[in-house]
Amino acid sequence: MKINKKILFLLISLVAVFSLVACGNEKQSKDIEDSPVVGEVEGDIKDQEYNVVIEHEYGKVELKEIPEKVIVFDYGILDAIEEMGYGDHIVGLPKKSVPDYLEKYKEESYVDVGTLQEPNFEKIFELEPDLMIISARQAKLYEEFNEIGNTIYMAIDGGDYMNSFKENLNILGKIFNDEDNINERIAQLDKKIQELHAKANESDNTGLFVMANDGELRAYGIGSRFGVLYDEFGIKPVDENIESSTHGQKISFEYILEKNPDYLFIMDRSVIAGGDVSAKQTLDNDIIKSTKAYTEGNIVYLDSPTWYVASGGIKATEKMIEDVETIFEK
Repeated sequence: MKINKKILFLLISLVAVFSLVACGNEKQSKDIEDSPVVGEVEGDIKDQEYNVVIEHEYGKVELKEIPEKVIVFDYGILDAIEEMGYGDHIVGLPKKSVPDYLEKYKEESYVDVGTLQEPNFEKIFELEPDLMIISARQAKLYEEFNEIGNTIYMAIDGGDYMNSFKENLNILGKIFNDEDNINERIAQLDKKIQELHAKANESDNTGLFVMANDGELRAYGIGSRFGVLYDEFGIKPVDENIESSTHGQKISFEYILEKNPDYLFIMDRSVIAGGDVSAKQTLDNDIIKSTKAYTEGNIVYLDSPTWYVASGGIKATEKMIEDVETIFEK
């Protein structure tokens, strides 16, 4: 039987078309199989999209990539970076006053770049950092830091502790492209502080924050450098008229007896700065032994390095909460 040539040509053409379509679908499927899924390239996508601008009190920093070499001049910020899991980005810091719980940063693999008050700019320059983070103790040297490279000023405001703490953590979350991690840690700390504040509110007991410094005593009140004790933690101040200043209000043993708080929270500066007389030696006298806090065993000796040089850190804030919570565990 003869097949019409036109019909034969039409059949051949249709077969060719179907073959091309099939090949195209097969190639498309193969391309999809061979291409990486979103999760596999998420890191690359993040890197390509990373462009962080940080505005701070002294200027602005623009980062095009996550900084690999970071120098930190604030132990609270060092604490936060460590807790976030980015400690391997630290290349230098002042080692002299590092709190014991951050002692890994005293190792030789981290460069000592001076002290908190006297940075070694020659060593800092040699490290070629991608980012330097400074705080209040280095504020007047900002321009010198900034001449070397990207510098961000991040200080903690004791009079508005949690807001400044959260702001600093949010900046770190942006720098390391890990804001979800930071939000989770902030939520955890918020819960602990709320629980502590609730316990303090249920009590009528009063407290007083005192810094002992080689025999001298200074009190800190609401809105002060250590105002977190009252403002966020909820301890009722025995004296609401203490002058608010960085260095506190100088007080006497008689003042403490007159105000007679239920709790004395003592920070011993000599532990950090050195001195001949410890806080316990200073308070070992008949006047203090006549106070309610002494007779009822309610003198709390705080973890001084944490409160004095590491406040604003994640671990430090947890430790500060724990120090104050001890009064409710009796």
